[in-house]
Amino acid sequence: MTPITPETLTAALQWRYAVKKFDPTRKIPAETWSALEGALVLSPSSIGLQPWRFFVVTDPTLRAQLRPAAWDQSQVTECSHFVVFAVRKNLGAEHVDRHVARMAEVRGTTTEALSRFGQMALRNLDQARAEGRLDMWQTHQIYIALGSFVTAAAVLGVDTCAMEGFEPAKFDEILGLAGTDYSSVVACAAGYRDPNDKYAHTKKVRFKREDVIEER
Repeated sequence: MTPITPETLTAALQWRYAVKKFDPTRKIPAETWSALEGALVLSPSSIGLQPWRFFVVTDPTLRAQLRPAAWDQSQVTECSHFVVFAVRKNLGAEHVDRHVARMAEVRGTTTEALSRFGQMALRNLDQARAEGRLDMWQTHQIYIALGSFVTAAAVLGVDTCAMEGFEPAKFDEILGLAGTDYSSVVACAAGYRDPNDKYAHTKKVRFKREDVIEER
């Protein structure tokens, strides 16, 4: 792999902002979107458990239903691709077994050889559940995936807008998630900025390095 240069990464992150107005006529090319889906799939997670599912909503009718539940934010219907990040609730033995089976398949080994890993993962989940922090842990994992997606998009020149401003219960109902093991946590609109979006030309405001990074 040939890494991108530090300058390229910095330029992409400086260019990125939370788009308020997308150009509805511009669509993300299939090859680019495939790479962004790959970024979602490759997102890191604790113990590699991937407690999530990503719902890519491209159906205009479905998006029109979601928009009122997102405080009528135009990004929902104007962007090229709208992704809803949902957490996998009630993680337990079934999910761990599924993960272990996939590990065995990918790495060319057996589930028996991975039994100690599976037992360790299940103990961690059981402990988190007993301490009442399992839901919070699962939700935190979603934001790792969101960060990966937004950064990958910026490097590829695709605009995004991460969105917590919606009613999860209504999203779940519209997407058919109510009563399932998945629940909406955050969403992200992806596409290309409208040239008339005034925020596209607003200087990015961040604290100075010395105000947020401390070496010990």
